[in-house]
This record gives sequence, C-alpha cells and structure tokens, in this order.
Amino acid sequence: MERHQIGIVIPAYNEEQSILQVIEKISRFGLPIVVNDASVDQTAAIARNAGAEVVTHASNQGYDAALNSGFARAEALGCQWVITIDADGQHPPELLQTFIDHLQAGADLVAGIRNEQQRLAEWLFSLFTRWRYGLADPLCGMKGYQMSLYRQLGHFDAYQSIGTELLLFALHNGRRCVQVPVNSRKRVGVSRFGRALLGNYRILRAMLLALVTIRTLPTPSQDRSS
Repeated sequence: MERHQIGIVIPAYNEEQSILQVIEKISRFGLPIVVNDASVDQTAAIARNAGAEVVTHASNQGYDAALNSGFARAEALGCQWVITIDADGQHPPELLQTFIDHLQAGADLVAGIRNEQQRLAEWLFSLFTRWRYGLADPLCGMKGYQMSLYRQLGHFDAYQSIGTELLLFALHNGRRCVQVPVNSRKRVGVSRFGRALLGNYRILRAMLLALVTIRTLPTPSQDRSS
C-alpha cells in the first residue's frame, strides 16, 4: 500500500502544543492532512513545516466542517483510504497500522472504541448504535474509511453530526465494519469540545438528527433492488 493512498485527516484549532508531535508520529503511516480551522496560534505554520498537507479555513467552522474539508482534500489528492485522528495527542499513533491492515483486508469502515466515555449523552448515543448496529462507540474520533463510502454519500457531514454521519450511512447500508479498542491518552492543552452541558447538548442534537436522517435513507434491500 502506497503511503500517499492513505490520508490521515487531522482537524486542528489552536493545537500548536501538540500538532508537531502528532505529525511526526503518524507521517510514516500516511499523508497527514491538517485542517487548520482558523487557529490564531502557530498550528498551520508548524504543520506545514513538518511536511503536512494543510487546509486553512478563513473563519472557525467547527469539527465537522474541518472533517469535510479534510475529506475533500484527500479526494482531490487521490487517496483511497482516510483515517481521522485528533490533533491533541489522545489517539495512539501505533494503532494506525492496525487500522490500515483492516482497510487493506477489505473492511469498509474501522471504528475506534474508547476505553471510557465521559458524558451521559455519549453513553446514550452508544446505547442506540449498539442496539441498532452493534457498534459500541460512534463518537471516537479515530476512524478509518474506504473513500468509496465518501463518494457514495457525496459528503462527510451535512448536519454537524460530530463525525458520525458517514459512519451511520455505512452501517445502515450493511457495509463491513471492524471495531478496534482505543486507549485514549490525556490530551495536550484545553478541550475544544465544550463543557459538560454544551457537550451533552451537541451530542444529543447529533443523535436526534441521526435518527431523523436514518429514517429517510433507503434500506439495504431497497438499495440492491434499485
């Protein structure tokens, strides 16, 4: 598998404390694509000097918009697979090889499963995906995708899904998913996701919108008959 075929998309907002270390550790696995979401620090310059492909937003657009931009750049660069990781150093870079092995073996989707979930809303979302699809953790930021999924849906995210829309689209259509345990590390710097009340609201909103969206999708049997 050629290194340039694997895009490693990293949404980043004011992550100058950690971004260099993250890029240095992941570069041997694929092409780092850092989406600088209008950082006011040196995130973009550090990433560019470290050899990453850098996409910069003129204004802060949020996590899902950053992932949208990262996938669009990966598509333009001809990547066959994309793995998403966080810029804060929480995801173990050595796990990238496991994700790559599963994708190379034919998995459509590789979902990271964290060792703990911090918010009530995360537990509720995971309860839904366990019941509906057998997926233990929809909100882990470390996931791997075949780019064919992205092309089939036509975008990564359309409703601020906290990185779950393409995941749920794949599961709803019966695509092959492998789950990989991820022992998250303590992040470098301050969390960008929001405090407890805001974080729970955003997750519950994404889950409710997912329920509405899933109801409008054709079933796998309908897909095959069309």
